[in-house]
Order: sequence, then structure tokens, then C-alpha cells
Amino acid sequence: MISTSKTPNFEFDQFTPIERILFVLESSAPSSVKREAVSSIGRRRDPSMKHLLMKYSADSNPDIVLQAIRGLLPFRGDDDVATHLSKFGDHPNDMIRDVVAVELHGSRRQKERFHAESPDFMKNVVVHGHALDVLNAVPDRSVHLTFTSPPYYNARDYSKYRSYKEYLDFLEAVFREVHRVTKEGRYFVLNTSPVIVPRAGRKYASRRYPVPYDIHPRLTEMGWEFIDDIVWAKPEKSAKNRVAGFEVNRKPLTYKANARTEMVMVYRRKSYELIDWNLRQYAPDIVEQSRVSGKFERSNVWNIAPTSDSVHSAVFPMSLCDQVVSLYSFVGDLVLDPFGGSGTVGASAMVNRRRFFMAEIQEEYVRLMKSKLHKFGSFDGPVPRFLTTEGFRASCPQ
Repeated sequence: MISTSKTPNFEFDQFTPIERILFVLESSAPSSVKREAVSSIGRRRDPSMKHLLMKYSADSNPDIVLQAIRGLLPFRGDDDVATHLSKFGDHPNDMIRDVVAVELHGSRRQKERFHAESPDFMKNVVVHGHALDVLNAVPDRSVHLTFTSPPYYNARDYSKYRSYKEYLDFLEAVFREVHRVTKEGRYFVLNTSPVIVPRAGRKYASRRYPVPYDIHPRLTEMGWEFIDDIVWAKPEKSAKNRVAGFEVNRKPLTYKANARTEMVMVYRRKSYELIDWNLRQYAPDIVEQSRVSGKFERSNVWNIAPTSDSVHSAVFPMSLCDQVVSLYSFVGDLVLDPFGGSGTVGASAMVNRRRFFMAEIQEEYVRLMKSKLHKFGSFDGPVPRFLTTEGFRASCPQ
């Protein structure tokens, strides 16, 4: 072993390859160089190097730790190495935790039985009831995709909550159930936007609540993996004019931008399986039939005009639903919307040869769906059915 002190005029070539690597690791070399040095030790697969890999797995740089762990994996059958690796199950870095979980606890790496299937009693069904009550009756891992837009916080008569925290707690409870009923590695797409609550009087300020950003950490903590942030951009003329006062006086601090965007946040049920694994769960002809044809948005900014309705004040544009449904599900999949509203997600599912399952608490919206959904033919599935929560529970197999 050589000294790692910086001695001038030494001949680097006189040292063995491993001595050179150790010198680099104990020097002030950039972390990228040290990372490669640890990787080179691991690639040797030399049992006499295990102690070095264990040592550098305690480094403060997670990139170096990952390389040390990868180098130790060929020796996981060794009791000392297995015990050492198991300690990383609660490492503060999520990438390190995931690698250890996959390698130590294994991955199915085979076809999951019934992954492409969904329960018949849920296909093309609308349940008139509270989202949580309905979801509580849904079997585990029965849904392929969820696309929804929850009620606005205290901006509609049907969505009044005592506090913003109570609103977020409610969404968290619903989306935890959505996570439970979602199949391995499948998607949850959530449309939300900051909400403005008008001021209580002239001497008070209005409040703006950043819903997408406050619900996000709750989603990742419950097991949703963040995939994409898509910005739904509407024409500016459709936005409420908040900039009018500033436009007149141009005084600093008075600027408030016209809000013409909403967030379409894409999550995946956290899985140690890669996307290719999900693709392999389907017959080749279904994958082929599900290929996305025509134009698609290349960026995460989707310019789509909003839609209005005489009954429902916040309606999904059909084109927005079509993009989400076609991009994140396969032909025949079951698409969930726990806040069904006017039923556009269900209509899009039928048009795109999927099946839907929706819950809606407002009776007037259920009536709207009854008049709307029969216009869209289901490719080979059942005609839409409308049930109460009790009726749905009774239809569930015991």
C-alpha cells in the first residue's frame, strides 16, 4: 500500500494499477473521476477488493456509493456483503434505496397474470356516489390508467371545504385509494391548477392556493413516481383578466399575470419493473393496435382550447382526454375517473377503444352523463351502466 500524501516528483508509473486507483480515490480529484475509479474496482470482480468497495460505499457522494454497491453485488452471496448491503435499505438517497431493493429482493421479470385484464363488473360503469365510498369497493390493482381533475378548492358550490388543509387531506385520501387500485407500473394523470379564492371584502386580499405544488409531495410520499409536468395552455382570451389594474397604473408590486395554464401532472405507480415489462404483458396485436397515430405534442406544452357546458362549469376538452388516454393506456384497458363530472373521460375511453369506470357525487352531472355517453359507441364492451354506490357494491364479486 502506498502513501496517499501529495509527494512531489514521484513517478506515478512505478505503482500497480490498483495503487494508482487508490491514490486517485484519496486525492482531491473530481468526484466524476473518483466515481470511475470505484467503478473500475468493481469491474475487476476480485474478492480481495470487497473491503475497498465496502469502504467507499460509505462515501458522502451518492454516485460513488452507487458504483461501490454495484461492485459488491456479484458477492451478495457472501454473508458479510449481504449484511452490508441490507443496511442501504433505509439510505437517505432514493436511487440507492431502489437499487438495493431491486437487487436484494428481486423483480418478477416475468409476465404478470391478468395484468392486461380488468374486472367485468367495472367496465363502462358510472357510480353515483362519493369518490372515497366508491373506490373503497374497487379491488386492488384493477385499473390501468386514471385521468382526473378534482373539484376546485372552494371555487364551486359543490366543493366547499372548511380549510385548504382539509381539501388537500381529502385529495390525498382519494389518490391513496387510486394508488391501491392501480396496476403495477401504470399511470395516474392529474389535472389541477392554482385556485384563486376571492377576497372577503375591499380591505382584504384574495388568496391563491398552489394546488399542483402542494399535492405533489403527498403523491410521491404515498408511492407515485413523478414522470412529467405537462402544461395545458389555453388561449389568453379564456383567462380571467387579473392584469387590468397593472395595465392602467404600471405600479410595481401590483402585477398579477393572467392565468391561462393548468398542470397535467403525470405519475406512475412506483415499480421496480421498467416500461418494457409493462409492454410485455400484452399480446403483440394489442400493442400494435394501440400505437399512437397522427400528430402528437413533442413538448410538454399542450395548446388546447377549453370547452364549456351549460350544466358543468369545468369540462375536460375531448382532445385533451384523447391525448392522455391514447398515450398512457392500451386498447381494452380500464380508465378511471373518480371525479367523473360531465363524463368526457368515459366518452374518450369508448372512442379510443378502452373501457371506463367513473364516480360522480353530483346527481345533475350523472344525468348529464346519461344523455352524453350513449352517443359514443363502445368498441366491443358493454353499454354504459349507471349504478348507485350500493348497487355497485352489490355487483362486486364476493
